[in-house]
Amino acid sequence: MSVAATGVGSLPGTDVAEAVRLVAGELPDLVHLPELPARGVPAAMVGRATAVLSGLAADLQPAGWRLTDAAGIDQRRAVSLLAHDLDLLEEHTQGYSGRLKVQVAGPWTLAATIERPRGDRVLADHGARRELAQSLAEGVAVHVADVRRRVPGADVLVQLDEPALPAVLAGAVPTASGFSRHRSVERPGAVEALGWVTAAVREAGAVPAVHCCAADVPVRLLHDAGATAVSFDLGQTPMSEAWSRAYEGGVDLWPGVVPSVDTAVVPAASELTARVLRLVDRLGLADPSSRLVVTPSCGLAAASYGWARQAMQLCREVARNVSSELG
Repeated sequence: MSVAATGVGSLPGTDVAEAVRLVAGELPDLVHLPELPARGVPAAMVGRATAVLSGLAADLQPAGWRLTDAAGIDQRRAVSLLAHDLDLLEEHTQGYSGRLKVQVAGPWTLAATIERPRGDRVLADHGARRELAQSLAEGVAVHVADVRRRVPGADVLVQLDEPALPAVLAGAVPTASGFSRHRSVERPGAVEALGWVTAAVREAGAVPAVHCCAADVPVRLLHDAGATAVSFDLGQTPMSEAWSRAYEGGVDLWPGVVPSVDTAVVPAASELTARVLRLVDRLGLADPSSRLVVTPSCGLAAASYGWARQAMQLCREVARNVSSELG
């Protein structure tokens, strides 16, 4: 298997059918279900996740998403949008055979974002954090089953988006008042909650990956929590021995090398290829061809449609170049 290319998840615009066609056409080796945040908060990362939760209701308040006794109109809208998107994915992937990725916010990013019924983040309450993570695990299993039913030939991957995880570990998530910070979460607790979700993904017959676009990606923690791939921004992530150990332990690496927004000067594919090859050399990766996936540095929601297409084409060209160089 050669080096593949895929997207992180989000794309510009509001036309889901066009977005699915674009992804299927430009990234055929690892198709992903596109997310279009421009359709509104229910279609953005956290809103999408509320559509997956099992047994927990939420509503959109002025301060953001909050757990409630009954699903609000915005959560119901999120559920409707996800179902609509899956219908279009099914329609445009008839006969598809290969890897197919869906994305959902991870338990710690949700805990750092969603509020409890009485205010402040779920992060502040150990019991609420546990309930949220277990709800997500149950819901993701159902989601995977739905995707597998709709696209029978797909090898499903679930990308858990955890941009807030480093802040959670560092005690850097602000309280609702903004005058204080939530206490840091100890590493064992962080591993446990994320592990519930990755285990549910595996039990559902899919592959768990984690995307974290922060500079201080906790790759060892992600490995211990059961991630089999880590997606990261190569431009801001220092490579250390922890990455080599994670790779040796079975974690595939998905370096983000293509800019996720329009640039004044389009980077050459040869330059981006060299960056990936330096990563391989620096970490001493053995037989990396089948274990590397080239992506944009982050989601493409803030890019123009033209750049989103070009970014995908660059990812695919870089993947081909790296495959050729590695033999």
